Amino acid sequence: MMRTEAERLVCAYSDLILRLSYTYLGSVQDAEDICQNVLIKLMTLSPEFSSFEHEKAWVIRVTANACKDLLRTAARRRSVGLEALGSETPAKVEPDALFLDDTPVACAVAALPIEQREAVHLHYYEGYQIAEIARMTGASPAAVAKRLSRARETLREILGRKHHG
Repeated sequence: MMRTEAERLVCAYSDLILRLSYTYLGSVQDAEDICQNVLIKLMTLSPEFSSFEHEKAWVIRVTANACKDLLRTAARRRSVGLEALGSETPAKVEPDALFLDDTPVACAVAALPIEQREAVHLHYYEGYQIAEIARMTGASPAAVAKRLSRARETLREILGRKHHG
């Protein structure tokens, strides 16, 4: 792959991959790992795409799947004895401006269940329509619409509570 093509892919998708990964994982380091892996896969596989939108949808799908895989393996690894943790407390990594900020809305979105968070991110942050999100995530359009509806309802409740009390 030519260097200019690699640079184009990094410029076109690194921010999208990092933001989407952070939406799923809540970890800057994990989001960076996913970003690197997705970009390497894109560059080494060099899949044929019919359009920029097709390429972008592929990147989103691969990113979402990588995040879901990491969440599944992390859930299995969480069941270790306390003695395996050691005495050191890891430093908390704060998300930087590249990711979701710490506004009330961003914090409320981060508190949503993963399927709702994914739908909200793709719809409101990336601008995809329900049918496009359904194709990317493998869910039905009705399921995506329901996730968005439930997310909006939950966000109204969370943000209403903070605003009124």
